[in-house]
Amino acid sequence: MLDNHPRTKIDQSGLNIDRDWFRVCRVKGQNEFPLPWIAHRYRRAKSRMEGNMEKGLSAIQAMFNPVSVAVIGASDNPGKLGSHVMRSLTEGKYPGKIFPVNPGRGEIMGIKTYPSLLHVPESVDLSVIVLPAESVPKAVVECGEKGVRGIVLITAGFKEIEDKRGEILQREITELANPSGIKIIGPNTFGIVNLHLPLNASFTPEFSWVDKGGISLVSQSGGMSHLIAFLSLQNKVGLSKIIGLGNRCNVDFPEAVEYLIRDSQTKVIAMYLEGIDQPKRLMEVAERGKGEKPILAYKVGRSSTSDQASQFHTGSLAGKHEVYEGAFKQAGILTVGSSEELLDAAKALTMCPPPGGNRVAVLSGQAGPGMAACDICEMERLAISPFSVETQKRVEELLPPLAIRTNPVDMGPAWYDSEAIKGIVKTVLEDRKIDAVILCIMFASANRSAAGVLADLLLERRPNKPILCCLSSPAGIWDDEIKQLEGSGIPNYPTPERAAKALSTLYKFNKKKG
Repeated sequence: MLDNHPRTKIDQSGLNIDRDWFRVCRVKGQNEFPLPWIAHRYRRAKSRMEGNMEKGLSAIQAMFNPVSVAVIGASDNPGKLGSHVMRSLTEGKYPGKIFPVNPGRGEIMGIKTYPSLLHVPESVDLSVIVLPAESVPKAVVECGEKGVRGIVLITAGFKEIEDKRGEILQREITELANPSGIKIIGPNTFGIVNLHLPLNASFTPEFSWVDKGGISLVSQSGGMSHLIAFLSLQNKVGLSKIIGLGNRCNVDFPEAVEYLIRDSQTKVIAMYLEGIDQPKRLMEVAERGKGEKPILAYKVGRSSTSDQASQFHTGSLAGKHEVYEGAFKQAGILTVGSSEELLDAAKALTMCPPPGGNRVAVLSGQAGPGMAACDICEMERLAISPFSVETQKRVEELLPPLAIRTNPVDMGPAWYDSEAIKGIVKTVLEDRKIDAVILCIMFASANRSAAGVLADLLLERRPNKPILCCLSSPAGIWDDEIKQLEGSGIPNYPTPERAAKALSTLYKFNKKKG
């Protein structure tokens, strides 16, 4: 790029040609160059870089929405990963064409099989490669000849291993792919998933069981991707894309995040990171997209042990945690401290309207859960604010003086009075001095009807402020009511602490955005 050229210096904040027409750029010991010449060269370099970026994003788009997929190294032997990739595509109901490639077979899983990619008679958008590492370069060359847009390289044995030959081999396949504009996700990846197409180009058919939704996960770890995906399955949280970056040949966090910022099916971007080779590029992408979509990061590597493990696992050192924290904050990336918190925060950001401020009301069917929620709120700088005079008066009319009637409200004495519970919740929701509500009710035999009463009220008269619930009961009792609420954008969490923590992230994003 021209801005790094030894003979010139350019102010990247912008050039005003009309104003500066007669100015020159002087570089000590070199010639003088008229500013229009510098501007022309800079703009040409910038245009070329932006053109390459658009081509790269177009290739990634084709990877997640392919018309056809080739599986190079396909198999029907359950002991081989090629078999599991084929199952993922077929059992996941991929709607496009599948071309298994295996020179020793004529048919796999009832699908015609080809001896090489070049024998496939139709165009191929995406190749999933499941071959020994030493066979990968030839396969990448064939992908270039075939006009393949992207590769999911599941094979391991590259930069992540101690043997330097692995790093050399990874550099070789990157150099083979780049001239053809092929994007490679991997090597050493489980694959990619687009639940909306649907496309399951991974070695785990069970990813297709996850509900489709608005959260996209980008991860360096296959294990953490599986953990978070299956947590989402258990908690009925919908995902959009699941991306296992692996060793990051030429698709790294910046490219994945840039694509997801533009992806209409992605509402929230969730990242699991261990170490990044060029963190500045990620921060620049996040900075450009600040406020468009929430970006969450769960960064591990705080300890020296996990830092060294990261280098072996992905080929990158985790780096100093405090530096990452500061950079994330500056770029508008919200950080979380666990995989559970990553999913909880993403769920709230996908489902809830933004809070107008940090004033929270906590309404609880029992005092203890309400106090637990309050502790987290105050730790996260959310205010448990007094109600307006009118609201406080109405709450006191509806509740006997047997429990806490100020914020947080203990609604326990109203267990048998559904109209009182409805009246309290309705009044607090309408209070202009309250920006968000956390509603906690633990099942007891005497309050069995409470969830149904609240679901009817909240679905009928929901204001434009976030409501986060912790409705907890044995399986099968309040399941339908919780499903109704979540279907209408009111998330439910297993504990009051998790509900409060998720609300804090919702508030932080809205504050950064504003």
